[in-house]
Amino acid sequence: MKVTKDSIIGDVLDNAPATAQFFFEIGMHCLGCPSARGESIEQACAVHGTDADALVEKINAFLAAEK
Repeated sequence: MKVTKDSIIGDVLDNAPATAQFFFEIGMHCLGCPSARGESIEQACAVHGTDADALVEKINAFLAAEK
């Protein structure tokens, strides 16, 4: 799975539950709520004042290392 800023958080978590740690790191502790699962990574980062590109990079590096 290739993650982008447009990826929906719920889709990312469904495909790779271990990526939850990266969302927790940006202060997104409500991963189970419907609005959080339906947001794109870019939308969530805007709300939490975090760099979406940096988060996407971390997630993709993690996923690549798991292969």
